[in-house]
Amino acid sequence: MKKLKIVTIGGGSSYTPELIDGFIKRYDELPVTDYTLLDIEEGKEKLEIVGKLAQRMVKEAGIPMNIHLSLDRAEALKDADFVTTQLRVGFLDARINDEKIPLKYGVLGQETTGPGGFMKAQRTIPVLLDICRDMEKYCPDAWLINFTNPAGIVTEAITRHSNIKSIGICSGANSMLMDIAKAYEVEKKDVYARIMGLNHLIFADQIFIKGEDYTDDFMAKLAQGSASNSLKNIPDIGFSSRFAKALHMYPISYLKYFFLTREMVEAAQTDASTKGTRGEQTREIEHRLFELYQDEHLSHKPKELEKRGGAWYSDTACSIISSIYNDKKEIHVVNTVNNGATPDLPDHVTLETNAVIDRNGAHPLAYGRLPVKIRGLIQSVKAYEELTVEAAITGDYSTALMALTINPLVPSATLAEKILDEYLEVNQRYLPQYHSKS
Repeated sequence: MKKLKIVTIGGGSSYTPELIDGFIKRYDELPVTDYTLLDIEEGKEKLEIVGKLAQRMVKEAGIPMNIHLSLDRAEALKDADFVTTQLRVGFLDARINDEKIPLKYGVLGQETTGPGGFMKAQRTIPVLLDICRDMEKYCPDAWLINFTNPAGIVTEAITRHSNIKSIGICSGANSMLMDIAKAYEVEKKDVYARIMGLNHLIFADQIFIKGEDYTDDFMAKLAQGSASNSLKNIPDIGFSSRFAKALHMYPISYLKYFFLTREMVEAAQTDASTKGTRGEQTREIEHRLFELYQDEHLSHKPKELEKRGGAWYSDTACSIISSIYNDKKEIHVVNTVNNGATPDLPDHVTLETNAVIDRNGAHPLAYGRLPVKIRGLIQSVKAYEELTVEAAITGDYSTALMALTINPLVPSATLAEKILDEYLEVNQRYLPQYHSKS
């Protein structure tokens, strides 16, 4: 049997048992012989806890998958076939700052959308490009499967500034498919939804169940409130029936931030002052998870992990890796280069859409012009994303300021400047590219 080596960077993450569970379930089609969980010195304690749980899970499953723990990136990457990334530069403390600072100014604080996503990208992109350089040296033929948020922006940076083969993934589209399946009491494999847009900014405009068109029926269910997209990390505020009918598309929950901005900011401010920001809530969830992970009798993915968010992460990541490894030519929703999928965005930029996945990677399915009712939003957010990547690489203040200013969730250049200045101040240790400009 050919040896198959997979490396997960950010191996000490609470998400890791999701991946282990996914690879165990797919062992017959994806025979991973060596799985390395890689982290940094500051994450060593969590890495050891998660690593021991992973070893117990594999032992319980009775499969010959060797779990390795490492703090040495060069050694871990050597001869890898697939590398997955799920890292968080600055840990949860940085995320909490990302959320709290904009909220002081009445601007959305969220880890991937708006200023929070911008700041996370500034910390993350240089690190991931450094990882890509190491991959070019130690495993140049490996595939990079990125789950690190903001996934679309990060994938944009990798595809434009690295030669590594890469695909960006997000569990959001899979959650949408699961909710459609639930509405019709069918399995996810029976559902096809045509997806257009950007990461955390996607719409489904066509929905098929077992090959039959259910688009109008499902949109009616949305308008009636009998179907929804239930992402656990998004406040449960619904659209009005009139708006749902007018949109006549299935939006991912993140679009509430754009279509219900005032209501969502108010909800975030209320949460921050009562039960804490999502980052603070996540810190509590992670604390409880790691207490569970330390139980020597635990040898499976605990149900409590569902509260962490990222549902269907393992299903998304492992099925895409299997599709590449086995040349399956399956259709998955991924972040990949446009390459003509729509003429309303430049060919070289990254979008999130349905793509055929085979041994050569992702081949997006063309869907043509964006509907005018969503075209402007998608184009303006893509412009923000392009500037965000440029700022993360160059450390140029003016580029960063313009990126934040043109983001639709930032209401004025004055506020953008205040938020940016505070961000740069509290994130100094993670932003060497900006220091070199001062």
